[in-house]
Amino acid sequence: MKTVLTIAGSDCSGGAGIQADIKTIAAHGLYAMSAITSLTAQNTTGVYGIMDVTPEFLEKQLDCIFTDIYPDAVKIGMVSSAALIEVIAAKLLKEKASNLVLDPVMVSTSGKRLLNVDAEQVLLEKLIPLADLVTPNIPEAEVLTGKKITCEQDMEMAAEILGERTGGAVLIKGGHSINDANDLFLEKGRKIWIRGERVDNPNTHGTGCTLSSAIASGLAAGYSMEQSIRNAKAYLSGALKDGMNLGKGSGPLNHMYQIRDGK
Repeated sequence: MKTVLTIAGSDCSGGAGIQADIKTIAAHGLYAMSAITSLTAQNTTGVYGIMDVTPEFLEKQLDCIFTDIYPDAVKIGMVSSAALIEVIAAKLLKEKASNLVLDPVMVSTSGKRLLNVDAEQVLLEKLIPLADLVTPNIPEAEVLTGKKITCEQDMEMAAEILGERTGGAVLIKGGHSINDANDLFLEKGRKIWIRGERVDNPNTHGTGCTLSSAIASGLAAGYSMEQSIRNAKAYLSGALKDGMNLGKGSGPLNHMYQIRDGK
C-alpha cells in the first residue's frame, strides 16, 4: 500500500487540517500518517485558539515516521512558527523526501492568522524551495509574491514569480472570485489552465487541505503532477456537490461521498 504523510495542524471539528487530510488520503485508498504541528480550537464558525507543539516534539514525530513507514508523498499544511518550519525543512532534506506538496496556509477562512509574520520569510527561504508543488490560493499568492492579483494575467505573473523561487511546480487556486474555480498550473515554464466549475455550496471548510492531500495521494499512487491535480479537482468537486450541511457556519465537505450504504 502506498503511504502519505500529512504535516499540519489539527482541527477538532474534523473539517480541515489533519482530519480532512486523513479522510482524503483514506478515500483514495492510501495509508495516511500525520505529524501534528498545532492543536487548534475551531469549528465551522471560526478559529478560537491555537497551541503549537514544541519543535522538539515535532521532530520526534517525524523521526518515528521516517524511520519506520517511509512516506511515498508528503503534504504540508499549517505551520505557524519559524522554528517548526526549520524542523520540517531539515528533516525533509535529511530523509530525501519526495512528492512534497506544500499548501501555504496563512489565514483561515474566518480571518484568523495561522502563520506568524516572522515565519513568512523562513517559509519562503527554507520550505517553499523544497516543494515539488506549492498550492496557494489568491490571498496567499499575493502575500508570497507581494503582488495584487485581480485577473488571470495577474495569476500568471504570480505563478512565474513563485516558479522562479521554488524551482518546482505551482498551482494558484482561482476560487477567490477571480474566475469560475479555474486554477493555473505552472510546471517547468509551461502554463496550463485547469478549468473547473464553481459549485453552489457555501460549505467550503477545508477545501484547500482536501485538494492538496488529494494531489499528494495522486503523486504517491504514481500519477503525473498534472493528472494528480486534475483527479484532485474532480474529487473536490464531488465532495462539494454532495451537499452535506453540518454546523452553524461554513460547514465541512463529505470526504467519503463515494462510499454509500457501507459499500
